[in-house]
Amino acid sequence: MDTTVTTGTEDSVWGGGNRPLNASYGKMMMWFFIVSDALTFSGFLVSYGFSRFKFIETWPIADEVFTHVPFFHGNFPMYYVAFMTFILIMSSVTMVLAVDAGHKMLQKKVIFYMFLTIIGGAIFVGSQAWEWATFIKGDYGALETKGGRILQFVNAETGERAALRDFSTELPEDRIKHEKNAGIWYQADGYTTSFSLNEVIEGFKASPNILIRTETINEEGEKTLLTRQESLAKLKNATQVVEGANLIHNEYGSRLFADFFFFITGFHGFHVFSGVLINIIIFFNVILGTYEKRGHYEMVEKVGLYWHFVDLVWVFVFTFFYLV
Repeated sequence: MDTTVTTGTEDSVWGGGNRPLNASYGKMMMWFFIVSDALTFSGFLVSYGFSRFKFIETWPIADEVFTHVPFFHGNFPMYYVAFMTFILIMSSVTMVLAVDAGHKMLQKKVIFYMFLTIIGGAIFVGSQAWEWATFIKGDYGALETKGGRILQFVNAETGERAALRDFSTELPEDRIKHEKNAGIWYQADGYTTSFSLNEVIEGFKASPNILIRTETINEEGEKTLLTRQESLAKLKNATQVVEGANLIHNEYGSRLFADFFFFITGFHGFHVFSGVLINIIIFFNVILGTYEKRGHYEMVEKVGLYWHFVDLVWVFVFTFFYLV
């Protein structure tokens, strides 16, 4: 005997049609993109976390790496990164105001708040480019050992980092120029340093107030500072001079730190740069009255979703990469 169960209504939770979940096709596709991109960023941050946990004893300390502020000389740990974060968050606020103005069909306010959003995004991208340039150039310089460890220098009198230029001795015989008639040939080398290894070693021996500290972090959460005798012994393991950071060398410590820095912040920076370009296109469409003719500003809302996502991702990057 068959049993038939009826509910008395044909309604269902999913309405379907052209507006599933009461969202337009464009919004749905933007949400699909955001979810997939969020998974990508999550994978990057999880990989960063595992790598940092594995090399926790030699991982660079962010407060000692990101200490620069444009047009100012001194030690300002995390100040400029905090400023960048504030600018990006405020641009998200102006985007909210632009979307709200669009709902009310206030064209002039949409133009004004979209302009502020673009300016904020441009400042962030420019700041990130400056930060990259500073990170690549370096500030102090260091030595690299046979095992790939980094040896930094400290002034024993002040307790502050010592730059290679502060104590290195120039040795003219170490700078052999390429001379065709002498038969000296070299392969192209894209990584050159201001001082040679011998110049740094000789300068270190002549400066008794300079000590070496390793990249190993001690129980106090600081890098291990060696005595003068230990420093001289450690110097024998040095193989080359390192200035700044790239995908091969890193004066701040572990190479993986530089790899993740360039990859994660670069990937996020590409998203922000793309968002700025998209915002500029939408901005001019608003000026031309494109959305006024359509009778809605849904395109502003869709690009706003993307911009909020980019801002939210940076909050996680800032937290796990710079603060923790």
